Amino acid sequence: MCIRDRRRNVLRELLDNNKPSIGTHVHTLWPGMAEVIGYAGTIDYVEFTGTYAPHDLFSLENFGRAIDLFDNMSSMIKLDQQPRTYLAKKAVNSGIQNILYADVRSLEDAKECIAAMRPDTPESKGKQGVSMSRDMGYIYPGLTTADYVKNAEEGVVALMIEKKGAVEDLKSILSLKGIDMVQFGAGDYALNIGKYGTNNDEEVKEAELYTINTAIKMNIRPRVEISKWEEAEPYLELGVKDFSIGTDIVVVHEFCKNQGEKLSKLLNS
Repeated sequence: MCIRDRRRNVLRELLDNNKPSIGTHVHTLWPGMAEVIGYAGTIDYVEFTGTYAPHDLFSLENFGRAIDLFDNMSSMIKLDQQPRTYLAKKAVNSGIQNILYADVRSLEDAKECIAAMRPDTPESKGKQGVSMSRDMGYIYPGLTTADYVKNAEEGVVALMIEKKGAVEDLKSILSLKGIDMVQFGAGDYALNIGKYGTNNDEEVKEAELYTINTAIKMNIRPRVEISKWEEAEPYLELGVKDFSIGTDIVVVHEFCKNQGEKLSKLLNS
């Protein structure tokens, strides 16, 4: 039997070597979109924002296959708060290497997120078991069990810190073994504290700064979402090294809005 080679996890390698990372978001699981991003040669990982966009298990596998075409790129999925364990297992089974968990509210939530990603071994104490799925080559042992365990252990666990409870309990959460990255979610945090629609409110900005500074002090990588590269500069001064830039639907919207408006003025002048 031909044994499949174990895939590199580019994001994990960058974090382990203390190097910066660049990600981008997609709302579409069309494999062609992942390939277009891969051919650009500038993106380290593609995040499918599964919390916002429709998808099925077949499309997750095809997304994983498209990412596998590129040695310079790995994959991530953003998951809803429930059912975390089921969604994480299906994502990992599809070959998606890294997970960003939304709506973490407490220390117990964070523990559940870590366990949902990790293998069910005495050391990792996770909930991922062996299965006849894409990550193991479908027909056991298409990928050796040792390689499967290594893949599950290397998967990057990232948490959205976007609830008041998570900010208040941040130090305890970040003390857990197995958390690699955090990202502050201004929109949800503002909503959670009753200041929805005010992402630039002083209290929201203070919580973001606290999240970033605390993460850096505790050797956890804070990630920041930006829409343009220039927006990275103030975060670089804070010590942030990890950014996710752009979203496919926003890029299309801005292009159609700006270019369509200019062309319309030209045609009606």
